Amino acid sequence: MTAVADPYAEARPASPVRFLYALNPLAKFAAPVPAMIALVASRDLATPLAFLALSYLVVLVGVRFTLRLAALLLLAVPAGILLLGFGMSVWVDAAQVADTAPVLQVGEWTLYAGALRIGMATALRLGAIVALALMAGLTTTGPDLVRAMVQQLRVPYRIGYTALAAFRFVPRFRYELDVIRQAHRVRGSHGGRGPFAAIARWGGYIVPLLASAIRHAERVALAMDSRAFGAYPDRTERHLVPWRTRDTVFVVAFWAVTALLLWLTWPRA
Repeated sequence: MTAVADPYAEARPASPVRFLYALNPLAKFAAPVPAMIALVASRDLATPLAFLALSYLVVLVGVRFTLRLAALLLLAVPAGILLLGFGMSVWVDAAQVADTAPVLQVGEWTLYAGALRIGMATALRLGAIVALALMAGLTTTGPDLVRAMVQQLRVPYRIGYTALAAFRFVPRFRYELDVIRQAHRVRGSHGGRGPFAAIARWGGYIVPLLASAIRHAERVALAMDSRAFGAYPDRTERHLVPWRTRDTVFVVAFWAVTALLLWLTWPRA
């Protein structure tokens, strides 16, 4: 049976050049926040383009290069921006941009350059925000984020580790579903093709999957109870996620670059 990767497992060590993996998760979340707030308020093309380029530069340097990353950055994000930008431009009120040059005309409907500019500016803002979020999303695991929130933000561990236990149900369910599918194939249950056969197959998965979920929840509850979960206001951490000097340097440097880009690209009145 094919092994199922745990998305919340500890990441393997990365090259020192891929610096994002070595940073505190909170630093990677805090660094792009001012840029994201500024992008929400921006209405021009230059500002989101600048932050899109900045985020691409940081991700390409700080993240392991894989085919999935290349497809995401070179295909998915640009295609999403183009499709969303064109869709947004279609919804712009033509009366507000009628004084600009027409770009496309279909019958009585006309797409003006002003509408296309507004639509692309909106799509670029969203694309830049998504690209900035990739810095943390591609290099942070769930356990490290929870540990950082508990250790640095003083989030009660009862909340943090309860949420982590709930998140870990997802890969467990995926594994159990694969086991159930393999068992059904061995027994020849619910064979055939077509929508009715698919419904019958999924109906046969539900009951054993629910039973497995209940058993797993009971085991997790017993494990947490045996470790006196919630009995004391804090707990000893086996894995520490400290805030180091490099985290402060990264956040301050990113904020400084953000301020510089805003000063260079923000439209003057």
